[in-house]
Amino acid sequence: MQKDKLSINLAPGMERAEVIIREVDSVNELAVKPPVKIKIEGTLGAPLEFLSKRNDQEDQINQKRCNILVDREEITISLTTNEHDEYTKGSVKGKLEFHPKFVEFGINTGKVWTPAELGLFFKMNRAFFATREDNMKLVTTLLNFTATINNKIDRAMNENGSKTDNFEQVVNSNLPKSFSLVMPIFKGDKAESIEVETFAKIDGRQVAFTLISPGAQATMEEVRDKAIDEQLEQIRAICPEIAIIEV
Repeated sequence: MQKDKLSINLAPGMERAEVIIREVDSVNELAVKPPVKIKIEGTLGAPLEFLSKRNDQEDQINQKRCNILVDREEITISLTTNEHDEYTKGSVKGKLEFHPKFVEFGINTGKVWTPAELGLFFKMNRAFFATREDNMKLVTTLLNFTATINNKIDRAMNENGSKTDNFEQVVNSNLPKSFSLVMPIFKGDKAESIEVETFAKIDGRQVAFTLISPGAQATMEEVRDKAIDEQLEQIRAICPEIAIIEV
């Protein structure tokens, strides 16, 4: 087999040098990988922020090949880019999330509390009540609520055997019909006063509470629609050809 000749020129002043020659069987190349798909989840304004920075790059944003799905119940705006190409398709999802503490209270969710559980929870979350006095009064009433109810049931049963009358007497407790909390409903929003009502369900000697707030529900719907509409209006201004679909 003929060997190719190799000529090496040494630098001026050098009399000798070491040369290492390595032979390989195949060309050393990196494996070809598919493009990295964009998948981002963030706040409600994430799709708008993405479009505002990438809209002038035709290799990333072709408005005719993008779509936006709006889910008002889930409070989400979902942008899909390059919808026609499985290799380069990307997604950016924005969501308006409830404040973690609002979620913990379980308002309007049907979350069930025993009087002791609710009393202890209120005690540890005093900062979210309108006044310290309101909090302390509620905590004391709730921690003593079960014993009070049982005493009323026993007394009512001795006086009148009617189950309905017993329950009516039991429900008429000294627990306030409503109280005020001061907290944000959504992440990033400022704190606001929320009127909360307690709904009691009594089965024999078992008492359970749920927290409801018609005012908070109305605020949630108003803020949700306003926040989504503001985002869509700005998206239409910079990307008028992207299809926006309500789901």
